[in-house]
Amino acid sequence: MARPTGRVLALLELLQSGGIRTVAELADRLGVDGRTVRRYVDHLVDLDIPVEAVRGRYGGYRLAPGYRLPPLMLNDDEALAVLLGLVAGRRTGLLTATETAGETAAAKIRRALPERLARRLDAVMESLAFTAPPGESATPETGVLLAVADAVRHRRPVSIRYTARDGRRSERTLHPYGIVTHAGRWYVTGTDPGIGQDRTFRLDRVADARVLPGSFEPPAGLDPAQRVLSGLAKAAYQHEVALRIHGTAEQIRARLPASVASLEEPAPVEGADPHTERWIRVELRAERLDWLPPVLASLDRPFVIERPDELRDLVIALADRFAASARQA
Repeated sequence: MARPTGRVLALLELLQSGGIRTVAELADRLGVDGRTVRRYVDHLVDLDIPVEAVRGRYGGYRLAPGYRLPPLMLNDDEALAVLLGLVAGRRTGLLTATETAGETAAAKIRRALPERLARRLDAVMESLAFTAPPGESATPETGVLLAVADAVRHRRPVSIRYTARDGRRSERTLHPYGIVTHAGRWYVTGTDPGIGQDRTFRLDRVADARVLPGSFEPPAGLDPAQRVLSGLAKAAYQHEVALRIHGTAEQIRARLPASVASLEEPAPVEGADPHTERWIRVELRAERLDWLPPVLASLDRPFVIERPDELRDLVIALADRFAASARQA
């Protein structure tokens, strides 16, 4: 009786995705019983593919750690997803290491594909165009990213050598809570145990990262992405701006996102509609103020400038220009 080669290869693909797969899970995915799964595993072992049996309540099968499977097996959808992901990663600055890493990876995938599928994917890539320009590249070193990610996953302290925006260099210890990508940049957020303060660092400014002995417990309900956005909104810049805007949080966030401004909403009145417009205090920091008057104009909501006076002068000047233009025949 011929071996069901297709299902054996499907089993191999499931094991390739990593982790331990239980017999029940594999049987369900393959549409066979547990005895047949074990027989398929024996077929893979006969082909010198190191499938390991893991005993215990949560046991099952897995590939030996570090084993690399030749050849690369991708169907049409998977191959297109990988190549488009590499293209998108290059354009948004989300690839680590050098820019050529994504190109060489795509070339290796292209060479491993059947010619029929490779030609179809080439047609997609050659006909693809973008309306937005490539993002600014500020990618971290691969070794730094992997070390920090390992520290986050295992809740271990990490030592980093960091270069600040003004060029100052320092060595710091961090309890990292998470890695966040925002606007084409990579950040790590956590607590500096030496000063007991929350800190956020750009990973492309980290020259070296080493996981340290010990462990820590992150705060309950932590949202690393929100911490990064709040940290960016409160970063030290030349101007500190305070406003009161009459509207809803959703209306304000449409022009002043969390990475730009922080909102201080009044306590809601019991029984009141949460979407009712009200006065909301807005604080932000900026290196320049000239971009803010047009943003306030686009909000089209009543506002009061608390500080600085320079912003008030810029808003008045913009209003005068608008009025002068509107009067022209």
